[in-house]
Amino acid sequence: MSDTLNTPRLPGLGILQPLGDEDRDILSGYGEFRPVQAGQHLIEEGMTQNGVYFVISGKFHASSTRGGHKVLLGAVETGETIGEINVLDPSVASATVTAREFSQVWFIDSKSLETYINEYPGPAAWLLIGIGKTIARRLRAVNEKIASLYS
Repeated sequence: MSDTLNTPRLPGLGILQPLGDEDRDILSGYGEFRPVQAGQHLIEEGMTQNGVYFVISGKFHASSTRGGHKVLLGAVETGETIGEINVLDPSVASATVTAREFSQVWFIDSKSLETYINEYPGPAAWLLIGIGKTIARRLRAVNEKIASLYS
């Protein structure tokens, strides 16, 4: 039996959509595939975070604790990323991210991403544009929520 049937592959979804099959296969070698069980924390608020996760399958909830209360920030689903700010500016996680169902993610840390950027600048540019668009979309959503509090 061929190993290619058992080898995980990055799908052409979300920020990876502009990349071809070969580019995604190369990129996958710079990170690692991880299963995440329902209820498992992928990221914990306040912990050091230095990479980005790409959700291959499943669903997550991002939450934060404020004033002793857990606040749901939003859902993250297949084709989306988690931790994109910290891959560009490593720091502590601003939220806890919990799997709502069995999920599969791919993770790349900042150092490995930098190596990939230097070795494959063309495809990496598309990846970084996707990360930038994700950050911009999420920032706009937060701005809308804040503005709605005052209208």
